[in-house]
Amino acid sequence: MSGMPSSTPQHSVTVGFDLDMTLIDSRPGIKAAFEALSAATGTFVDADLAITRLGPPLEQELAHWFPDEQIEEMVEMYRTMYPEYAIAPTLAMPGAREAIAAVRQAGGRSVVVTAKHEPNAKLHLAHLGIEADAVVGWLWAEAKGEALREYGASVYVGDHTGDVRGARTAGALSVAVATGPCDAEELRTAGADVVLDDLTAFPAWLARHLEG
Repeated sequence: MSGMPSSTPQHSVTVGFDLDMTLIDSRPGIKAAFEALSAATGTFVDADLAITRLGPPLEQELAHWFPDEQIEEMVEMYRTMYPEYAIAPTLAMPGAREAIAAVRQAGGRSVVVTAKHEPNAKLHLAHLGIEADAVVGWLWAEAKGEALREYGASVYVGDHTGDVRGARTAGALSVAVATGPCDAEELRTAGADVVLDDLTAFPAWLARHLEG
């Protein structure tokens, strides 16, 4: 798998983080990218609707707007256009930088595990100055568990029920933030171990977790 280490050094804690709507508010950028794709193809895409259901792979969203035989081509077109339209408008979520810093200050490391196209995920983090120790893309839901296990992550932080399933698959603690399309009750019902309002609460939670 891309980005996988040959061996896993020992750290006090390794924390996995989802990207979209966990570390970054990519809605403005993704909206702009979908609007550009719509203009380029002449096919209507309701970008405002699309950004309310971020999390699953791009192919799932494109299937709402394009026939099956065009999906692969549209994925490539979207990803090619993405850096021009989506990186600059995207913002860091409140507490994102501090959450990553808290892991580092605890002597641990952070790994971003996302369904997003990995090169574009790295562009987002670099643009926003969010310095994770590793980035693994192209993984969704249970498939995220593979990367989390490879990196020895004992905690996975995400905003979607798919992230809860990924944590469960890896045997990691599921810490959910209610900043994406899934509300706190939905995340709890999905099996999240901890539900936070947003990442601003994460450093204090991590400190308590490590003390315990």
